[in-house]
Amino acid sequence: MKRTLALSALAIAAVFLGGTYWLTARTSDADRFAQCRSSTVAGEIGGPFELVNARGETVTDKDVVTEPTLIYFGYTFCPDVCPLDVDRNAQAVEILEDRGKMVTPVFISIDPARDTPDVVGEFAEAMHPRMIGLTGSDTQVKQASQAYRTYYKAHPPEDGTYLVDHSTFSYLVMPDAGFVDYFRRELRPEELADKVQCFVDNA
Repeated sequence: MKRTLALSALAIAAVFLGGTYWLTARTSDADRFAQCRSSTVAGEIGGPFELVNARGETVTDKDVVTEPTLIYFGYTFCPDVCPLDVDRNAQAVEILEDRGKMVTPVFISIDPARDTPDVVGEFAEAMHPRMIGLTGSDTQVKQASQAYRTYYKAHPPEDGTYLVDHSTFSYLVMPDAGFVDYFRRELRPEELADKVQCFVDNA
């Protein structure tokens, strides 16, 4: 009787372990970036957008995301946060390029009233020679922001100028996989480069 119970217990354990392995293997196969993810996202992030580049041309996400792409939503008149965050992203891209990994930095304005194509283009070029600056109409910018679930709200103007509250995440998007992860501004350039490289290496 004891032998039968012991054998039954072993059989149940084997089935459990086998099932666990199968589920784990299946999850890994389904998400090749599982070991890279540092955040849990509820719901969909990312998707199609249509914006205007520095040359005044209307472009879509397919035109922009042709290789691993690091996207940041901000505005050029931002006094402190945006320049620091975008510079951090640019440094991370430089580190990755030194490692032989090409990642495109993208800056999307959430202040289309002031950020014309020329203004966005000059800002992006000053931050990194390969950075793509994008703006658009109020509707285009809003749709892109909603796709990435970002937040922004302009303050009432004072003396002809105003600030814009906005979220400060950076989003990694892959050409064949779409959005794969987001990163907080607390990461240093080296840390961000390491995290992005994991996705690039497993693409």
